[in-house]
Amino acid sequence: MSNLVDIESVPVIDVWGETVRARRIEGQRITFAVVELSANGRVPEHRHENEQLGMVIQGRVSFTIDDETRDLGPGGTWRIPSNAAHHVDVGPDGAVVIDIFSPPRHDWDALPAEPAQPGRWP
Repeated sequence: MSNLVDIESVPVIDVWGETVRARRIEGQRITFAVVELSANGRVPEHRHENEQLGMVIQGRVSFTIDDETRDLGPGGTWRIPSNAAHHVDVGPDGAVVIDIFSPPRHDWDALPAEPAQPGRWP
């Protein structure tokens, strides 16, 4: 992959079917992802070794990390320590978020992917 790409040229990964779709840029020690979340969708509770940082770009989400829940809109951020339980409920208009993971999300390598296509953002 080139070091300079437009996000719309990146294949779309079905992380959780139509509910969670991501485009990722991989570094040696980090994954950057633009994630599209479907309207009224839910990212089920899960945990992973990867530390995760993120921010809402469009829409609204209700984010729960361990026992803390907060409604977030554009500019709202999160920090998920390694192996912390978390889940997300998406608002009625869906959402687009940025997620950053370290180490990289190599577990996404085995997920179904589609060729690049126009996204909800930008």
